Amino acid sequence: MSKPSAAPNAVPALGLLILGAGLAGIFCRISRLPDLQGQTPEVIALLLAGGLLYVVAAYIVQRFALSNAALVVILGGALAFRLLALPLSPSLSSDVYRYQWEGRVERLGINPYTTYPAALRHLGLADPEHPLEVGPFTPTLYPPLSEFSFSWVKTIPGYKRLYTGLDVASIVVLLVILAVRKQPLACVLIYAWNPTVVVAFAMCGHHDSLAILALLAANLFIISQRCAASIVLLAFAFLAKFFAAPLLPVFLKRTRWRYAGLFAAVAVAGYLPYASAGRKLLDGLTQYASGWENNDSLFRLLLLAGNTKPQAGLIAAVLLGAVVLYVLKRRMEPLQASLFLIAGLLLLSPNTFPWYFTWLIPFLCFYPSRPWLLASVTCALGYAPVIDFAAGQPYKDSPLTLALEYAPVFAWLGYSAWRESRKSKLETRETSIRESRAFRH
Repeated sequence: MSKPSAAPNAVPALGLLILGAGLAGIFCRISRLPDLQGQTPEVIALLLAGGLLYVVAAYIVQRFALSNAALVVILGGALAFRLLALPLSPSLSSDVYRYQWEGRVERLGINPYTTYPAALRHLGLADPEHPLEVGPFTPTLYPPLSEFSFSWVKTIPGYKRLYTGLDVASIVVLLVILAVRKQPLACVLIYAWNPTVVVAFAMCGHHDSLAILALLAANLFIISQRCAASIVLLAFAFLAKFFAAPLLPVFLKRTRWRYAGLFAAVAVAGYLPYASAGRKLLDGLTQYASGWENNDSLFRLLLLAGNTKPQAGLIAAVLLGAVVLYVLKRRMEPLQASLFLIAGLLLLSPNTFPWYFTWLIPFLCFYPSRPWLLASVTCALGYAPVIDFAAGQPYKDSPLTLALEYAPVFAWLGYSAWRESRKSKLETRETSIRESRAFRH
């Protein structure tokens, strides 16, 4: 992205106001669709259109210096989009109904790692209007902090308000980090206006905002050199969603390696209330890893190359380990490392649902990679299996849809890598020529 121009002016702020009104209009249009699940193609088309407006807005905040009035427009728009999406049915994902079931199990004092919906059907814990069709024989795969949060709320609107509130709190933390780093506060738009973020939390009520908030707080504490607090918050992020795990070596290298014990202690403490599950503690996660595959990219290519799923999983794990080593070797600071490692995880994972991209989007505020900004928009195509699922068909990805979603992103990533390589070679050549000339003189 280009550096912002030096002097603020009113024209870009007006442009943001127009774009924000367009985004609000799109969410209003979605809210007027009579059957969101039955009209999933229209919803996806509207989200892609909103993504186009979002990308233009992201360009503006990166290209121009903006006034305080523009920041007010950005924050006002962020709240407006979420308020428009909150009343909508979570029709693009049924996960929030599983959260409700898990919360009811928690309040009954039943260990969710030892049971599953089909085993407790006689208790009537599931929403009668939304039976749990996905994973009826799978114990919980969610970490303890997420389980704990499920027990806080009883209603579907309550879950949506809770996780949207945490999402808004992430916006606040992003503003603090941007201020500490002396970056333009308007860059918060990249997260605050992203349609994928709004749909994931305000519309569908996904709990990933809990882990995102904890991970952002961990980054803020490590920037502030509060090392122990940063490790504790990183452990909280891990206990909310496992995607934070690959970042542990990065944080330990920035703090002290002995803090690995602190991370482990917090993680073990989180699991202690469920220790009675014994060997069953990871049954749900194991079933998820071995049996599910959705909206994946590189992992699917590994399978198409003739590997079995365990072989593809091993290759993906090795590649992710290589990415971790590369990040450590390059001495990337934690915010950049978070972007790099989460991007690698999303590419290599067998499951990359659209809301998983919300893990990555906050870090684009600091490192606005154009290919990943594009991915944060095209991932709306990942909701396409809902179309067939609503008609009683299996939840299955279309190769054409996956190509439309990922091919432009891979092409842009490849072009960016080629361009960086070419630039590096030119710089090396120029340096060599200068040294040669200096030697001759």
